[in-house]
Amino acid sequence: MQTLKQKRGWSLRDVIFLAIIGIFFGVIYQVWSYAYYLIAATPLKPYANDLTLGVWIMAGPLAGVLLQKAGATIIGELLAATVEMLLFSSWGAANLISGFIQGLGNELGFACTGYRNWSKLGLLFSTIGATILTFIWDWFQSGYSEYHAGLLITLLIIRFISIGFFAGVLVYWIKKLVLKTGLNK
Repeated sequence: MQTLKQKRGWSLRDVIFLAIIGIFFGVIYQVWSYAYYLIAATPLKPYANDLTLGVWIMAGPLAGVLLQKAGATIIGELLAATVEMLLFSSWGAANLISGFIQGLGNELGFACTGYRNWSKLGLLFSTIGATILTFIWDWFQSGYSEYHAGLLITLLIIRFISIGFFAGVLVYWIKKLVLKTGLNK
């Protein structure tokens, strides 16, 4: 029988699972950058970051919902950002800052539930947290402060939809598939 203390601690299986998530998504993140550049090469350039951001936030919430441990979202996102950086991402070491901010936004969402809800409600709060925190980051880092109010509102809505679909709905579906395999035991 597993005690509460054992459940809260990190097992070797948890660490390996987290590493696999980080490596897998780090590769996906690097490949996904081409989607960003494709959109940025069109008249949709101002929307490229917000349209594609949801994919870059998937590792954190997936690590959170599968491992159900405080800190898993930040570590998962940082690992994926590290792998992406090591694959010669055009953003270099800035990936680590972005990964931390994205993971922290997700972590704050799960913290709002007291780390008790790792399902739809937790993912909703995670999506909201990541949307707000990454938007604040882009306000300073990406020059969003220079945009007019209408564009800012549009970007915020697009960002929320992107993160909500990829890091919310899609992560929820992936979680359900993983649970069916029995890998979570």
